[in-house]
Amino acid sequence: MASNKEKILDDVGSVVEAISADDDNAAPLYEVESLCMRCSQNGTTRFLLTSIPHFRKVLLSAFECPHCGERNNEVQFAGEIQPKGCHYHLEVQSGDPKMFSRQVVKSESATIKIPELDFEIPPEAQRGSLSTVEGILVRAIDGLQALQEERKKADPQTAEAIDQFLLKLKACATGESAFTFILDDPTGNSFIENPFAPSPDPSLNIKFYDRTPEQQASLGYLVESSQLNEHAAEASLGETNNGSDQIRRQPHGSVGAAAGQKAIAQSNSAEFAEALFRYSAPEEVMTFPSTCGVCAARCETRMFVTRIPYFQEVIVMASTCDACGYRNSELKPGGPIPEKGKRITLCVKNINDLSRDVIKSDTASVKVPELELELASGTLGGIVTTVEGLITKISESLERVHGFTFGDSLDESKKNKWLDFKASLNKILSMSEPWTLILDDALANSFIAPATDDIKDDHQLIFEDYERSWEQNEELGLNDIDTSSADAAYEENTRG
Repeated sequence: MASNKEKILDDVGSVVEAISADDDNAAPLYEVESLCMRCSQNGTTRFLLTSIPHFRKVLLSAFECPHCGERNNEVQFAGEIQPKGCHYHLEVQSGDPKMFSRQVVKSESATIKIPELDFEIPPEAQRGSLSTVEGILVRAIDGLQALQEERKKADPQTAEAIDQFLLKLKACATGESAFTFILDDPTGNSFIENPFAPSPDPSLNIKFYDRTPEQQASLGYLVESSQLNEHAAEASLGETNNGSDQIRRQPHGSVGAAAGQKAIAQSNSAEFAEALFRYSAPEEVMTFPSTCGVCAARCETRMFVTRIPYFQEVIVMASTCDACGYRNSELKPGGPIPEKGKRITLCVKNINDLSRDVIKSDTASVKVPELELELASGTLGGIVTTVEGLITKISESLERVHGFTFGDSLDESKKNKWLDFKASLNKILSMSEPWTLILDDALANSFIAPATDDIKDDHQLIFEDYERSWEQNEELGLNDIDTSSADAAYEENTRG
């Protein structure tokens, strides 16, 4: 207690006020006396506001009772709710113990599913926690076993069914059975470790999605009742249309047929409009009323159309909310979905190449072969930046997304691997040697600016068109598009 980093306060309210007012990077430890729910004696709860390296700020709380030995801990997120929800899909193979030691951050709003067992852990069942895949399963097993003796007396049939289910769940927890571990969090504040980072993980798939009105409302956002009713009607219509095959089609995510006409990228960069103005100033800026996506207050959206040389016509939209200060900007494509995908290869040879303008849509993947670096589509969202800015954003994103990088939980070899990789990223920006940047966009909505007036004279820049695979069209939702009615109407109007 003599340490200047440890403070004793009277109640939880004082703790919250102290944490909110404390800007010291030393992150002091706060203690408050609280009631033990097991023995009804007073124990001690410790609070620590800290930042998980390269992840997010969290509030750690740990309770301990000296009378009965009861202990528990909880993780609460002290930062903001992320712009999009996250969906982690981990394929856990049997007999692989390393899979079970992957660290997991589960927020209080996250849901965990194991489809093979038809098993789901809802948000209210387990509070926010910092654990591993094995720890999550063991905690679920302990929770189901806790009242089994009472169930056997009151409802033997249910208790027997739970015992049978526990055998299957324990087989998964011990690595005897393969299973799928799904972590879905509408706040975007949950995380599953990628031990291969920064390289792709063949067993882990990460997707980011726009929250539904119901999810927005559950997180405390103001949502108009008309939005909730409209979304419920759409969901009901989807179930009715698909009732014959008993398959409910899930709406496509941030990419796909609808998104191809809806948005080339989701960009929150304040500088992207300035970058676009280098090519052409807008002849006309249109303004129309809209609704803020954060506080639902009325705001204005400004829009103009411009054409980027050697690229295509694009629509720039920007919204600003005077009520809450929220700002958002989008770059939407003009024209139809391209018939082919596009692969852009840039050989970066000198310092001037780092200042080339780059438009990366949310359907584009990024590769740097010299670093064995590959980012799947959707990782950074859509951005308008430069070559140097893109590499910087990749570095910042990897540091933010891949937690536990320099924490106590990481062994020395993995820590050195990350340090070497960061040094490699800094090295390519110093241009000590040439390197290659590849943008692969299935919707051809990405672009790297040439260094010459005529794009044919830029021998460092290569554009390649390719036929999309069936899998790519399926992921983008293009296989489900039926334009026969529109084609027939167009032909009829043409003949008329």
